[in-house]
Amino acid sequence: MTSPSFFDGPQGRRLAYHLTPGAGPWVIFLGGLKSDMQGTKALHLEAWAKHEGRAFLRFDYSGHGESSGAFDEGAIGDWAEDAAAIVTGLTSGPILPVGSSMGGWQALLLARRMPERLAGLVTIAAAPDFTEDSYWAGFSEAQREQIMTEGRVELPSDYMEPYVVTRRMIEDGRRNLVLRSPLDLPCPVRCLQGTADTAVRTEVALRLLEHASCPDMRLTLVKDADHRFSDGPCLGLIEAALDDILALAAEAG
Repeated sequence: MTSPSFFDGPQGRRLAYHLTPGAGPWVIFLGGLKSDMQGTKALHLEAWAKHEGRAFLRFDYSGHGESSGAFDEGAIGDWAEDAAAIVTGLTSGPILPVGSSMGGWQALLLARRMPERLAGLVTIAAAPDFTEDSYWAGFSEAQREQIMTEGRVELPSDYMEPYVVTRRMIEDGRRNLVLRSPLDLPCPVRCLQGTADTAVRTEVALRLLEHASCPDMRLTLVKDADHRFSDGPCLGLIEAALDDILALAAEAG
């Protein structure tokens, strides 16, 4: 495994990344909460990009993987700044973000920040607004009181050690919600969602589909696929979504 390069991002945060040069648009993988750029989907897409001669970027948000910072000091807005800074600093021309879980929210924030650069967008079990609609909405009164007074609460996870949810993450999340105001996606969008996903419900994907303004947006539901969405058939669907959008981008010139 090759060592990452590092990018000095906002507020001195040092971001680890791997960059594959190739033909544009730049495919940019945006990972999920507490995941890193060594996951199955990120590595599979990097191999796909190398095989296809495509420009590709994967990176760790601050507080994740090999980047600087502590996870429980970060928030949605910090990671959105990380994504925007590294994309601006390392790439040029059209981009094609691929966002997984929390990375789906980050992809939408990136799309809102730089719509002029979008060639397309792919989401995988996207979790927009989850700090409000999943965390805060699911808290008991005792948990809400604890997070407001003590500044943090721990939630169990199916995939790793408990999540630490901080008051700052909740309050910062509210400043970055995308399903409460107009969401214009001026490019082809392909959304992928498993019906056996216990972390992000199918209703979230349907809500995003209904809410966004987009000339060409499609949602693919995969029966019995879980939140990881990383077995062979699911990885093939991600490739197909990318091929679809890249073909449309080539036709558009």
